[in-house]
Amino acid sequence: MLAVTHDRVFLERATTTILEVAEGKVTRYGDGYDGYLAAKAAERRRRLREYEDWRTELARNQKLTATNVARLAAIPRKLPFAVFGHDAFRSRSRGHGAMVRIRNAKERAERLTANPVAPPPDPLVFAARMTTSVDQPSQAAVDRPSRPAAELSDIRVGERLYVPSLRIGGEERMLVTGPNGAGKTTLMRVLAGEVRPDEGTVRTRGRIGHLRQEETPWPPGLTVPQAFAHGRGGDLDEHTAQLLSLGLFGPADLRSTVHELSYDQRRRIELARLVCEPVDLLLLDEPTNHLSPALVEELEGALAAYRGAVVIVTHDRRLRTRFSGTRLELNTGRLTRRQEAAIL
Repeated sequence: MLAVTHDRVFLERATTTILEVAEGKVTRYGDGYDGYLAAKAAERRRRLREYEDWRTELARNQKLTATNVARLAAIPRKLPFAVFGHDAFRSRSRGHGAMVRIRNAKERAERLTANPVAPPPDPLVFAARMTTSVDQPSQAAVDRPSRPAAELSDIRVGERLYVPSLRIGGEERMLVTGPNGAGKTTLMRVLAGEVRPDEGTVRTRGRIGHLRQEETPWPPGLTVPQAFAHGRGGDLDEHTAQLLSLGLFGPADLRSTVHELSYDQRRRIELARLVCEPVDLLLLDEPTNHLSPALVEELEGALAAYRGAVVIVTHDRRLRTRFSGTRLELNTGRLTRRQEAAIL
């Protein structure tokens, strides 16, 4: 049986071999989903080791060049009328070994520079606007756990949503579940300030990051780097370098326009924009849709390390099973607190 799926629970339960299609190649992984994850981790370690070896060798040859140039400079040059004495020739000959070492080291450094080894992509990180240094957290970081990220009171949006009250703590994790059409996306859009309720009050604090379930309507003709940088200040080359460091796109993808991309790739642009801006409240509406299993695992790791407030709407079975935090259920537009669990 051959199945095409991103469902990680299905992969855990049903697969013995995984074929990953990426970057124009098909790679085979054995031992089921656990074997796939172990192999991906080993690949990252190997790439990091190769990159560090390349950096070390390049630095060694650059140092050899500099050392021997200094050594050669200290050797006396030929004297005038050197043809009449042998001492000048002896002085010149002492530089020959240094010159050979300089030439060899320079050639080796040039080859290494012309064939660089790329490091593995940086792990995804959701940044909270919380610290100025490790040792000296900002006052906002100190106050975050006790201050709410959002408060809703008597919210009503037509017949789609009714929330009597809801308080989201400064570092709270919240999972919202419910059947399709229950109002989950409407709740997220109310929290993001994109939908104004017919009744009630909404109070939010700080900056909000929203990964929407629906696609972002990009202006026509934008390339991948231009879409990533859209609405953000700074130099496009710097944004491009930052995008490449995330590993969500390769150099060959940068020439493509947004409308040439698959849904998965367009989703990656939105995810890249989200992880690069510090926020106080993350709103993730079906964040794992259309993402590869390895990227979803990385996304979960980034969420675990994030120190702000998170509200997640998802049908991802593995994410829901592993979730630790407050669980809310929406049914026919009404919100019910189902479970209070340990906050990550």
